[in-house]
Amino acid sequence: SSAPFRAAFHLDNAVPEALQQLYYDPDMDKKNVAQKWLTQAQASPQAWHFCWALLRPDKVPEIQFFGASTLHAKISRHWSDLPPGQLDSLRSQLITQVGQFASGPKLVLTRLCVALASLVLHVLAETWPTAVPDLLCAFQTGESVTEADGQARCLALLELLAVLPEELQSSRIPASRRSQLRSALAVDWSSVCSLLQQLLQRPDAPCPVRERVLRCVSSWLTLDITLKDSEGLLESCLALLKESELFDTAVETIVSIISQPDCQRFADSLLKVVPQVLGLQEQLKKAVQDGDMETLDIMIYMTLLEQVDHWQGFQALVSMIMSCTGTPGHYPVDETSSSLTLTFWYTLQDDITSLDAERQTLYLQIYRPVYFQLVDVLLQKACFPRDEDYAAWSADDKEQFKTYRVDISDTLMYVYELLGPELLRSLYDKLGTLLTDTTHPSSWQDIEALLFGFQSIAETVDVSYSDVIPGLIGLIPLITANNVQLAETIMFTIGSLAEWLADHSLMLASVLPVVLHGLSDADLSVACVSALKRICRECRHDLHLHANDIMAVSQAVLVKDIHKSPQCMWIMQALGFLLSALPSDEILGKLLSLVTPHIQQLEKLASEPPSSANKLPIVHILGLLSDLFSTFDLNKQSERSEVMRPVQTQPHHNNPVVVVLQQAFPLIQTILSKWLNEPEVVEAVCAVFEKSLKTLLHDFAPLVTQLCELIGQMFSAYPQASALDLTRQLVHIFGCEKDLFSPIIALLELITNITMSIFQRKSDLYLSDHLDIKAVIGGQSPRSLAEHFAEVLFSASRNCPSMLSVWLREALLPPGFPSSHLTTEHKEHFCQQILREQVSKRRMKDIVKEFALLSRGLQGTEYAANY
Repeated sequence: SSAPFRAAFHLDNAVPEALQQLYYDPDMDKKNVAQKWLTQAQASPQAWHFCWALLRPDKVPEIQFFGASTLHAKISRHWSDLPPGQLDSLRSQLITQVGQFASGPKLVLTRLCVALASLVLHVLAETWPTAVPDLLCAFQTGESVTEADGQARCLALLELLAVLPEELQSSRIPASRRSQLRSALAVDWSSVCSLLQQLLQRPDAPCPVRERVLRCVSSWLTLDITLKDSEGLLESCLALLKESELFDTAVETIVSIISQPDCQRFADSLLKVVPQVLGLQEQLKKAVQDGDMETLDIMIYMTLLEQVDHWQGFQALVSMIMSCTGTPGHYPVDETSSSLTLTFWYTLQDDITSLDAERQTLYLQIYRPVYFQLVDVLLQKACFPRDEDYAAWSADDKEQFKTYRVDISDTLMYVYELLGPELLRSLYDKLGTLLTDTTHPSSWQDIEALLFGFQSIAETVDVSYSDVIPGLIGLIPLITANNVQLAETIMFTIGSLAEWLADHSLMLASVLPVVLHGLSDADLSVACVSALKRICRECRHDLHLHANDIMAVSQAVLVKDIHKSPQCMWIMQALGFLLSALPSDEILGKLLSLVTPHIQQLEKLASEPPSSANKLPIVHILGLLSDLFSTFDLNKQSERSEVMRPVQTQPHHNNPVVVVLQQAFPLIQTILSKWLNEPEVVEAVCAVFEKSLKTLLHDFAPLVTQLCELIGQMFSAYPQASALDLTRQLVHIFGCEKDLFSPIIALLELITNITMSIFQRKSDLYLSDHLDIKAVIGGQSPRSLAEHFAEVLFSASRNCPSMLSVWLREALLPPGFPSSHLTTEHKEHFCQQILREQVSKRRMKDIVKEFALLSRGLQGTEYAANY
């Protein structure tokens, strides 16, 4: 299939034939042959000659493009192959070709410009220091840019100027050389800038020319051009914002100019354009409506200049953004633009807080009132619409509004870092006025918005030092929550204050009745149950006086099936926190009263024949028990599942959870005997024991022998992953206790034998002639997975080096495995490296990477450098 391309590279028909095959032949094998041959052709010394023939006008664009790409490849990668004395000829031919392709095709022109740019970078500093001025002269023929030929040559020059800095950025050049070239190009910026500014200011300049000028400006700014050197361009770009067809490109360019690192050093330059920016209010409103964030970026930089004397101008800029944030109407039904401005306030705040202490103090005096105003605007935007309007909203609109409120909540939390406790005081005063001033009736929406503000801040910020929280707790019972949205926010606010309530337990009596009352309302399920769980978790040591009320209400709502399954689980978690903190003589009685109805229901379900109708209730009840036991921690330590502690003396009385599980054990065995082939039921049973284990730790000891027998029976009849997970947890906690060695070892032996028998049953599926890890390292898997295989080898090297030595050498013994590129010496060296490395996981990954490259025949290539 490669016969057509065995001709010498200088033959004119060889490359076109290869390209024809690459682009149009349906046979993938032939395409691959053509691709490989063309790559070799580009790398050959003859490519310096045949590339020009490919650029002849009678060639199709695909061939011309390959010719231009070949030129770029030779100049950028094979510069040393250039025949001596050919530099001047190459330069003049390239300039001529760029001129000839000025009218297109565009792809070919761009590739030729990139090739010429690469040539400039090779010779700029040493042999062609006047490259940029020479190119400016070469392409400025005196023809008007309004004429066809003049416009084409102008666009070609601008394309060349645009790709020159881009080629510098993308080329593989040493850092010192790159810095030298950047400085050399920056010297020519004044002449380039002058040309660009002339073109922007010409009223007769066609739109494509001015658009290319803007792209050229953005490209040269990557050379760290100072704002002072671009002042005139900035004014010209701002003037283009009034032209709709250039608006987007002009915005991008302006952002590039004023985003330069030294922007703040040239505040005077920015001050000159403030009046122009202030004239953009209509464009700004349109940009916000269209979702154009880059226009907003312009405002950010304009608001932090060190010229306090010009505050009125900057205040007008901020007011423009504030008006967009407060766009009238409800999001997303009446407007969809206000959310786009939130990023502006984040960025402005970050810039203020990053200033030094003296300047930060100065700017805070100016901007604190602005941010207080922002809070008012945000809370107004967070208000729910009238009930009848909200009822008419679609489900999608309601979901978008919910997300919008989350964004506002995040913004309020962030703003609190700037305004501090004074913000809470402001919210509290306004809420107090709404609830106590009878002369001005308030809507539930206004009350809800202020509570939403409190909750947004208290959710993530420590408010323990705030002096207004006691007053807020006192105000909550005064609120008539005759609306679901308001009631939900009350519950979420109470939940967010749970940590504060733990330090002020006397205030629990004010808010706990509110939560318990809401527990019977299905519409408040998530908010109310969440608040109860947080209170029980944070305040459990102070709930003794309220325990009976909490238990009674919780048991009632569980029996009535008011809440969905996830919320029922949360209630059980809350009760687990509560019960574990009660006096020890009360715990067992209350625990039994809580679980007995559920166990009785489970007994009834277990006595029935298995069916889809009773599977879900069984899984649900087992889940309730799991969640109850997961938080039932008599040691008052919530995070001990991974902690090992010495064997302790057996207590006189078993843990209450152990008592319950011992009583329920026969029932669990009955359930498993009927449902063993249902993974969901088995997982639910295992979860009961696993969560109990993680909480009780060594107090679980009385159940270990029974549980080992049960797991063995389960795994023997129907091997499942959940049983393995439970075994792992069991071994983790009790593996070092000699009294329990016998049942645990027996269980491990049983599981191991059963697992191995499964492998033997399906030997064709599970077993391989080769070590799979070695095969994939050798080239049979994506390179991204190599690190994971290295971790396996590292673990084996550390824990069983002698066996790994045998395995490795046996696996690598077959000739040609895992790759024909490897010699016997390569394999032996790899084995020695693997077996020696038992300390550094990073070094092991490097060893595997080197071996993988060697196996693929890629060591020392450009691909390897990027691996």
